[in-house]
Amino acid sequence: MPKEYMTRFKTADVSIDDVGVLTVRVHSRGGSLGWNALPHRELPELFAAIAADRDVRVVIFTGTGDRFIDLIPSFEEAVARGEAPAAVMDDGLFEGNRLISALLAIEVPIIAAINGPVDVHAELALLSDIVLCTEETYFQDAAHVPLGLVPGDGVQVLWPLLLGFNRARYFLLTGQKISAAEALTLGLVSEILPSDALADRALAHARRLAVCNPVFVRNTRLVFIEQLRRAMAADLSTGLALEAVASLSGANWDGPYAPEPIGPISE
Repeated sequence: MPKEYMTRFKTADVSIDDVGVLTVRVHSRGGSLGWNALPHRELPELFAAIAADRDVRVVIFTGTGDRFIDLIPSFEEAVARGEAPAAVMDDGLFEGNRLISALLAIEVPIIAAINGPVDVHAELALLSDIVLCTEETYFQDAAHVPLGLVPGDGVQVLWPLLLGFNRARYFLLTGQKISAAEALTLGLVSEILPSDALADRALAHARRLAVCNPVFVRNTRLVFIEQLRRAMAADLSTGLALEAVASLSGANWDGPYAPEPIGPISE
């Protein structure tokens, strides 16, 4: 029987099976999740509820439709133009911190089943312990520098850990797209699957882990994420504050500050 939190959220369908595999399928009105203020507010609460549920043995995190998380430019552009009131920015700082900290508070393995392109908040999937994706997937940080926002909400911490410092800065500054094949070569994902095989493969991994000794499984997850927790604790709050200050200063890509576009190196 579903627990109360599993039916509370508008942006996620949550279910749990007979061995404790919890599946989180993010969406916007039944389609691919469009990133705006609603998931920014809801997902930290959902992650915190999962972290507190000791009946959960493994989490599968996936999307809906043909995209994993889709950028809604109007949401980010309003922030980049300095149009978000200070109170909204304060809420954003609070939620931004909790989005990452609550995700890393989950003490069971997380399997990301990335069902398509990720234009924003790829870290929500890439912080997982096993990362699977479809052939159509690509990764891009389209929500920060391309829109005039400082990349300070955790991407500045995770991408250097995954790609190396110089490659990560290039990725964030240019809006580069990393294809599924490139992601496999770079070690961002572990398997590339046809779309119709993704869910079954994620479930197979999850059920194999779910039937193991739960103390062993939890503690294995904890040793894996300790470095990530320390890195985020050291730099996330500062990055969010710097992003907020730049956003409140005005339109970062307008007038004399507007650069000539370069565009991504690969499609």
